[in-house]
Amino acid sequence: MPNSRAPFSEDNATATALGAVLAVAMAAALWGTVGVASKLLYATTEISPVFVGFVRLALASPLLLVLSLATVGRRTFAFAGRELGAIVMIGVSMALYQLFYFTAVATTGVAIATLVTICTAPLMVALLASVLLGERLTAPVIGALGIGIVGTAMLVGVPSDVGVTQAAVLAGTGWALGSAVSFAVFTLFSRVLAPRHHPFTLIGIGLGAGALMLLPVALFHLPASVPAQGLWLMLYIGLVPTGFAYVVFFAGMKRAGATVASIAALTEPLTATLLAWLVFDERLGALGLIGAALLVGAMVLLTRSTRAAR
Repeated sequence: MPNSRAPFSEDNATATALGAVLAVAMAAALWGTVGVASKLLYATTEISPVFVGFVRLALASPLLLVLSLATVGRRTFAFAGRELGAIVMIGVSMALYQLFYFTAVATTGVAIATLVTICTAPLMVALLASVLLGERLTAPVIGALGIGIVGTAMLVGVPSDVGVTQAAVLAGTGWALGSAVSFAVFTLFSRVLAPRHHPFTLIGIGLGAGALMLLPVALFHLPASVPAQGLWLMLYIGLVPTGFAYVVFFAGMKRAGATVASIAALTEPLTATLLAWLVFDERLGALGLIGAALLVGAMVLLTRSTRAAR
């Protein structure tokens, strides 16, 4: 009898692991659609990037807070002492990330904004962890940083056909680097709180705090009117690639192995770049593609070396 059950158990375990990996990959692919949706939104109505960022956080936060309350109950709001400062910093970093990223998309397009933001964020985490937490920069990390710098320079420093001027590319890259730093700050403070708090709690409260911080500026940039297509796009950005994607991501991470980190890291920028090409005909050029490949390679190297160290 035990032998007759073994194949079923192995098949069931394989199916579960595959489903988890697909869930994480799907969440990352949904994140990769945010830039395209925001650029379509800019084309349909006069709207500020800061207002788009506010709407994204304000729509996603309630869903994740409800899930946190259902999962851990009153512990959702159990922050005290230094933890209060950490959760405030998570809110600040989330607010700045939205502002910088959506401004980068509006300035330089989807492909470059997403590639620079997502691929340099792990590098920023390594640098900030070294400066603030005293973590040692190993040889693979230093190598990844060097590759990332070269890749970024090639991506933004050569002529491309993304539909904007070189000056706009450089300006948008600056905004994208700001969003990468913001995400790195979010990651580091999440590490501090993660041992005692559920992911739904950190994301839900972090997004909510970020929305509150953006609210005064968003009210100042309130659009005069938004057409129906714009409303649907804002609902999509807040609920699907933000609220729903985080739920799917955490569900997959509960059952998937460590390799899913690499899958998630690769799927998001590749999805954004492909959609930018298909929808907006954004083309990076030969050297730009090499730069993008170097950025992705640096991110994978850093992810693998970090996982090995842990």
